[in-house]
Amino acid sequence: MSTPSPAPKEPRGEQLHEVSGLKKVVVFGASGHAKVVIDILVKQGVYGVVGLLDKFKPAGFLCEGKPVIGPIADLPRLLQQNEGLGVIVAVGDNWIRSRIVEEILGLCPDIEFCQAIHPSAQIASSAVIGRGTVIMPGAVVNAGSSVGEFCILNTRSSLDHDSTMDAFSSLSPAATTGGNVHIGPYSNIGMGATLIQGVSVGQHTVIGAGAVVFRCMPDNIVAYGMPAKVVRSRQPGDRYLAETPSVF
Repeated sequence: MSTPSPAPKEPRGEQLHEVSGLKKVVVFGASGHAKVVIDILVKQGVYGVVGLLDKFKPAGFLCEGKPVIGPIADLPRLLQQNEGLGVIVAVGDNWIRSRIVEEILGLCPDIEFCQAIHPSAQIASSAVIGRGTVIMPGAVVNAGSSVGEFCILNTRSSLDHDSTMDAFSSLSPAATTGGNVHIGPYSNIGMGATLIQGVSVGQHTVIGAGAVVFRCMPDNIVAYGMPAKVVRSRQPGDRYLAETPSVF
């Protein structure tokens, strides 16, 4: 009588996926946005994704073929056991992403935050890209532009010359700007929206999908339309994405 095979063990932090010749990185998040980030990291050919951290998904849950290996509290142990381990926060909501980064820095102040930049993105040689930033397929960052820490430039978005995105801001898919534009921290430019040259958008502001912004927009508002008009106020952390992040 044959002996039954033992049940497979749940993945733990010390049992990371092996990567050969690549820098090890863990991804925080296991949602749709995380799938895109993982795909970008694989295509970069620089980082090897060894697992995911997530607060609510169980160990062993797969996202784009990569397993959840534990919650964020496991990060100090993982870092201790894997010298040089990097991390990237794959959460689309700007405010929640910032809270997670703050939590990670509280646990591991010296950890390296990696960039995810798709090979098809066009980045000018004079552009500056901050740590932890994600730049998706077909995105453009033109000459003299500066992208702050932990920003997102979604698929086919475009930041024109001499423009600035402050930390934790984001361009949604196909959002575009003219030159000399400034986007404040935590602000989001919606799908297909356009900012004409020289305008600024304040902090914690959301520009709706398809809007055309002809004038500067203040802090803490929602604006949409063509031309874009202020519709209402908003508070830091107010939800603006359809998908509720499952990691905070």
